[in-house]
Order: sequence, then structure tokens, then C-alpha cells
Amino acid sequence: MFVFFRDECTLFVAFTFVLIYILIDSSILTSNSEFRNLNSESIMVTLALSRFEKVFPANLKGKRLGAVLHPASVLPDLHYTLDLLKEYDGKLFKLSALFGPQHGIKGHTQDNMIEWEGYTDPELGIPVYSLYGEHREPTAEMLSHVDIMLVDLQDVGARYYTFIWTLFLCMKACEKAGIPVIVVDRPNPINCVDEEGPVLDLDYASFVGLHSIRTRHAKTIGELAVQFKEERFPKCELYVLGMEGYDKKMWYDQTGLPWILPSPNMPTLDTAIVYPGMCLFEATNVSEGRGTTRPFEIFGAPFIDAVKLCKYMNGLKLPGVYFRENYFQPTFHKGAGQICGGAQIHVLDRDKFRSFDMAVKLLQYIFNEYPKDFAWKQPPYEYEFKKLPIDILLGNGTFRRDYIETSI
Repeated sequence: MFVFFRDECTLFVAFTFVLIYILIDSSILTSNSEFRNLNSESIMVTLALSRFEKVFPANLKGKRLGAVLHPASVLPDLHYTLDLLKEYDGKLFKLSALFGPQHGIKGHTQDNMIEWEGYTDPELGIPVYSLYGEHREPTAEMLSHVDIMLVDLQDVGARYYTFIWTLFLCMKACEKAGIPVIVVDRPNPINCVDEEGPVLDLDYASFVGLHSIRTRHAKTIGELAVQFKEERFPKCELYVLGMEGYDKKMWYDQTGLPWILPSPNMPTLDTAIVYPGMCLFEATNVSEGRGTTRPFEIFGAPFIDAVKLCKYMNGLKLPGVYFRENYFQPTFHKGAGQICGGAQIHVLDRDKFRSFDMAVKLLQYIFNEYPKDFAWKQPPYEYEFKKLPIDILLGNGTFRRDYIETSI
């Protein structure tokens, strides 16, 4: 198409606009290229998946492999672990079954405690078994399809997060069946230095805690697998595919690895940082922010005076945190369609911040300030049908009475 200009001035203006467009476009391309290079160079931690053929146990080659995966089972280049397994299917092993934890292998169940059913993978023609439904432990029938079990799940560093208990039950079942377990180690997003909360009393075991570890456990999923073997499943044939370049002091954003939602309500590292404490609100009638874009960072209820709450909590001068008055209307879950008063938790210094201690102080305040409105959630919760959900989250039957249901 030809454009004719009436005078030199118009031609000059048009030429100028074209030149500016070319400069901006090339700048964007350069910027994107630099970003890609910077992103590649910033990866400090190397997952075993990046050298999978080299680290895959030689004595297990050629066997039928089952894999426990979820949406965060990805490589640093964002390709799914399943894509890698497809690449080596028929070379290192025969991919024969898939297993998915809570929220499903593709993260398709959004809300908490929603079971899902297994199906046949339409591309591979192999079974996809649900480990969050009728069965949480692989059955003998499921395991009849596999000779090896590979587990690649991203944990977030808190005992309540059910993926580590899916690993635990897989190790239990595989020990019985004589099936080796391969665990792909991944970073603990909230570091492996700082621990918080009580150790689980096994009288309060549930699917948010099946072994005696602390609330914030300060271990990677590979380290937990080793602990489970040493303390519960000594005959389990365990292989942990370790990381390179990982430092126990690292937070996830220091690893260079991409953050992928490990579950639908864990959108960011910020969420994971507050989660060891704020998950306790699942056991109350106060919204923990499900149905908003910042779950666990946002909390509240229709009966809470946001101004008064923030004044009290900020007055405690808890390390590394500020409470900002906030109002929200959840689209689903507790408080759906109602205006809730509360706060957004702003972590100012994550090294000093202690999520569990903060949440206990919050619950103590709300318990005392709103005795007629506040309530503990009643059973069932995570397959426990008798004990209070708050007690199984806390991990014992005394903490609630000693530290929350007390005067302030």
C-alpha cells in the first residue's frame, strides 16, 4: 500500500514516527533478550531433573515407572516433569502409571478438601490414580502397575501441607510392596534454617501430620524422605535425587528457579512465608482469604473491627511484620459475598518474622475480643472425624487452651 504526503512537513512527521517505532521495537527485543540471558544466568540451584539421565539409578533402568506429580513438577525451563518422563519413556524406563496428590495432578480442584477421581490419560493411555479421594495411600492394585515410584512434589515448608504426607504414604505402601522410591529433591521455599511451632503429638495424627515434625519443619522434601525412612520405613529402598548449588539459608527467590503455584491457593512466595501460621485460620470461622487473590496474607470476618485489630496487633511490635487495615468480599468459601473486616499481613523482614507466633497472637486477640462471634471449626477436617481441627493443626490437645484460649 502506498501513502502519498501533501508536503514535506507531513513527510517529516511520518518519518519521525516510523523511526521512533523502530527504536522502541528494537529496544523491547533487546530488553527481552537481556531478560532471557539474565534469567538463565540467575539460576543458582540445579535440579537433578536437569541431569536426569546421569542421576537416574542404573539398577532401576528398564523397569515400569509410576510418577507422583502436580502442577509445580517442572524443570527450570518451565517444561513439565511429565514431558521429561515422556522423553525417556522406553529408554530409561517404561512409564506405566501416574499419581496425583491433593488438588490433582493438574491442579484442577481449586478449593481445600475437595476429592478427585482417577482417570486414564488420553495421550499416554495409562492410569492416573487419585491419592486424594477414596485412597490416600496407593493400593496394591495401583502398585501392581509399577516397579519403581518417582515422587516429584514441591513442598512449602509447613507440616500442614499435604504433599509431604502423600510422599509418606507412598513410602509406606512401597516398603510393603518392595518397590523402590525415587524422590526428586526441591528447595524449601521458606529456608531450611528457621523452625517454628510444636512437634506433632502422634495422638493427633491426621492428613496434616502423620509423623512427629515441627509446624515449620526446615527441611527439603528429600530430607523429609530420608527422615521418614530412618524413623518409620527402614526397609524402604529410597533414592533421593539431590540438588546442586542449594544452600539451606536460601529463600525460594534466591534459587533462581521459577515459582509455580504448587496448589491453587499458594500463588506466591509471600503466601508461603505467612502460611505456617495463617493456615491455623482454616480451623476457625474467620476467613483466611480463600476466594481472594492473596489467600493467607489477607484475613478477616464480617464481625471484626479492622481498625481496632490492626491497632492492637501493631502495638505488639512483633518482629518483621505490619498489619494494614483491609476489607474484602470473598468470591467463595467463608464469608462469600459478605464484606469482611481484617488486615493484610505485610512482611517487612522475613528473616525476623515468625508466622506461627504471629498467628497465635492473632487468634488469641480474636478469641478474646469476639467471644460471641468467633468459633472453632468442628470436625471433620482432613479425614479426622472426632478431634477439633485446630488441635490437629496445632499438633496436640493442650496448646489451644494454654496459648490461645487465655486472657490478653
